[in-house]
Amino acid sequence: MDFITVFQQSPLLFAVTCTLLGLFIGSFLNVVAYRLPKMMESDWRQQCQEFLELQDTTKPADPPLTLSRPGSNCPRCGHTIRPWENIPVISWLLLRGRCSACKEPISLRYPLVELTTGLLSLAVALHFGFTWQTAAALPLTWALIALTLIDFDEQLLPDSIVLPMLWLGLLLSLFDIFTDSHSAIIGAACGYLSLWLVFQLFKLLTGKEGMGYGDFKLFALFGAWFGWQSLVQVILLSSVVGAVVGILLIIIRGRDRNIPIPFGPYLAAAGWISLIWGEQINSAYLQWAGLA
Repeated sequence: MDFITVFQQSPLLFAVTCTLLGLFIGSFLNVVAYRLPKMMESDWRQQCQEFLELQDTTKPADPPLTLSRPGSNCPRCGHTIRPWENIPVISWLLLRGRCSACKEPISLRYPLVELTTGLLSLAVALHFGFTWQTAAALPLTWALIALTLIDFDEQLLPDSIVLPMLWLGLLLSLFDIFTDSHSAIIGAACGYLSLWLVFQLFKLLTGKEGMGYGDFKLFALFGAWFGWQSLVQVILLSSVVGAVVGILLIIIRGRDRNIPIPFGPYLAAAGWISLIWGEQINSAYLQWAGLA
């Protein structure tokens, strides 16, 4: 009996497998969120030096940073993280949240990202079951988590994550996985142009930039995945979540109102909610409005 038959006959086993996979992917997403912006910064610096025909002599050249090299280590003492110290969530608990060598505290963020990725992967598996929708929705979920972390840290939505997922959404529409090609193409175009127009109008009226181009591309991504029909729902959900979280940050943490709050995480959260519960939300709204 092959694994396809096993998963078809045992939805519980499939859900558990997706959860475990999500936990390990979450560990990798921690690496992506930390290293990818540094890799991009290094690449930009090199491009600028080449364009200006300059040579950086301030320090010796470091080995290029990648997602796989060098291996993970403690930022304080340089202790190399051994395999048994890198088991999602469990290792953090066994180590009591500290480096095994120097006892430097390990951020709670690492196990939380791993646990969140596992739980969201479980939600996808339970919602879609053993289908092509799950095979597509899992990478989208993981990409949205990585984008959320990076945008919170750096106010940056890397094209290296957004654009491949946007193109994947368009390709999936050829097979009607989530929507048809007609809706996907219009959705991608409308998603980008709508926020671009808002950006230009806000800049014209205030002289400030209210959001980044990465937000336009992320919104286009959701249009490509779910069709133009979903765009209003996604932008409304993201606005509500963003407003609530922003107000809480100002009240609880006394955050300066002039410090920009990244919009990408709220857009990502709204897109994932639409992925899982979009149809239920639309049905509930139509019933509430007396249109169904």
